[in-house]
Formats: sequence, C-alpha cells, structure tokens
Amino acid sequence: MRSCRLCLLWISVLMGTMWLLTGCIYNYDAAVERLSPAEQAEFSIYRQIMTGAQTRTYLAKATAAERTAYLSQIGLAQRFQRLDPTDRETVESGSPRVGMSAEALLFVWGEPVDMAGDAQRYSRWHYMGSSLWRSPNYHPWETSTRVEVYLVNGKVMGWLDTVPTEHGGSDCKPGC
Repeated sequence: MRSCRLCLLWISVLMGTMWLLTGCIYNYDAAVERLSPAEQAEFSIYRQIMTGAQTRTYLAKATAAERTAYLSQIGLAQRFQRLDPTDRETVESGSPRVGMSAEALLFVWGEPVDMAGDAQRYSRWHYMGSSLWRSPNYHPWETSTRVEVYLVNGKVMGWLDTVPTEHGGSDCKPGC
C-alpha cells in the first residue's frame, strides 16, 4: 500500500513537471510568434547567446524599441557589432561555417555543454544534438547525438556529429 502511494506521488510529480515544461515552451513560442518578422530576425541573432533570464526580459518588453535598447544595455548588440562582417553574415544565416570565430559560434549555437582546451590555441567544444537539426526550434535536451567542434587559434576548423555510447565515448573510432 505504501509503495502504491509513493508510486502515485512520483507519477504526479512527473506529470506536473511535464505540464510545467510544456507550458514554458508554449509561452516562449507564443511570445516569439507575437514579434514582427523583423523582430524575429533580430531575436534569432541573439537568442542562443542570451541567458534564460535575458530572454525572458527581452520578450517581456512592450515595444521593439525597448527590446533593441535592452540588447545594447546588456552588451549583446556591441558584441555582435564587434564581429567581422563575414561572421555577422554567418550569425544571421544561423548556420556555422569553417573559419568563423569562436565568438560567432557562440552566437550561432550558444554555450557548449563542455569545452576542452584553449579556444585561442586549440580546443574542442561539445554540443548536444545533431548539427543538422540545430535550428530555431532546437531544444538542448535532444541528446541522441553530440557535435564536437574543433577550434584552432580562435577559429572553427570543423565539426563532427557523433553518437554517444554507453561508456560515454562515441561510436567513431580514429580513422573513421
């Protein structure tokens, strides 16, 4: 009897969590859809590099002018403008390219889940999800694949999608 109550408690907690997460996603999507097409394009430039709190504050602003001013207030507009013109075009396209700066990659894909090395020399950044599916609708809990991005001297040299194995590595062996 006690285990049945405990089971029901866990089920209710799980269902409540799922309801809350679904509501958050719906509210986020609805808030983005309320933006004009020009504002959606502007938001797509900054959305990966914003924190959750920054995103909520940005979307809660009443006007486009307030949202644009907020980007300057938190320094993201200035960070974007400091990128070289080719990197700004890459960020606006939403897809990475070989040769882009590490800073531009942060705008395109956000913070990696893990980093190894020094981005100004040689490093590997790990992202969850497939490089092919990373889009405006990407959610970080899509973890069936992992992307390893290789950076040398602060520039992206390439990336590789891998499938994590049970022991934490990938199925790709050297030479594959």
